[in-house]
Formats: sequence, C-alpha cells, structure tokens
Amino acid sequence: MNTDPQATQASDKNLEAMRHFSEQYAKRTGTYFCIDPGVTAVVIEGLAKHKEDLGSPLCPCRHYEDKEAEVAAAYWNCPCVPMRERKECHCMLFLTPENDFAGEKQDITFDEIRKATSNI
Repeated sequence: MNTDPQATQASDKNLEAMRHFSEQYAKRTGTYFCIDPGVTAVVIEGLAKHKEDLGSPLCPCRHYEDKEAEVAAAYWNCPCVPMRERKECHCMLFLTPENDFAGEKQDITFDEIRKATSNI
C-alpha cells in the first residue's frame, strides 16, 4: 500500500493554480464556497489532481468509466456545462447565495487546503 501523501495529493503548482482559479471564478460569477471549508478543500484538491493526472480539471465528484474520454468530451471539465449554463455545481464548490450550504467566503488559503486534505 502506498502511504506517500504525494501519491494522492496534487503538486503545489497545480493546487495553487486550481485554488486561484476557484477564487477568481467564484468572484466573477457571484457564487460562494461551501460553508464547510473541508468540502471546498477536497474539491479543489480533486480538481488539481485531475489537472495533474489527466491534463484537465475534470469534476472530482462524479464516477467515470473512462476519465480520458470525459476529459476529451469536456462536459465535466470545471467549470462544467451545468455550472456555466445554470450555476449548478454538483461538487458544492460554487454555490449561489440562496443555497442553504453556501458560505460567505470566496477565498481559501493554500495551507487550509493542504491541512484539510493531508489525511485523505
């Protein structure tokens, strides 16, 4: 069993890129991160890991039979089509203000993400 945290975590470069993208996208679309910062951290980590492994930030909250095919189709690459068209984020990363799970934050630090995802 591989217990190396680097095997499950994205590189610092990709994590920082997805953290920055997420903050900017939330601000640009008037959406907010989940009230539970752990949810935000896990989703951003998952996006960063997919960016690293697959070349695109494929939604980490869905099951795919063929991730490479899904990346090529681009439907579930973040921001996914439902988010772009209807502001519907299955991952609960980008939530509209009226959503019961929406927090008040549109930012999260790199360290907050690493701390929340270090035991995954």
